[in-house]
Amino acid sequence: MNEQSQDPQKPVLQTEDELHQLAAQHRELDDRLHQLTTKPYLSQPEQLEEVTLKKRKLLLKDRMEDLRRRSSGATSISSMTSAPQRG
Repeated sequence: MNEQSQDPQKPVLQTEDELHQLAAQHRELDDRLHQLTTKPYLSQPEQLEEVTLKKRKLLLKDRMEDLRRRSSGATSISSMTSAPQRG
């Protein structure tokens, strides 16, 4: 028997777990970025780190949005296919 048919909530739970992990990483990067931005002067390596942190945060945010979009899209697609549409 297919694993997915055994537990229909498994993909949803995996998505939620991944979202929580990504959100935790995003918070960690934000905390470090805040540490850097409170300094009156950034060294060259710190400036590079700041730029890198901002890019990584954006990537994480994009990934979280993609997961949310796909999980809500899958829910609405499955509800649309369960009832025939007339038109």
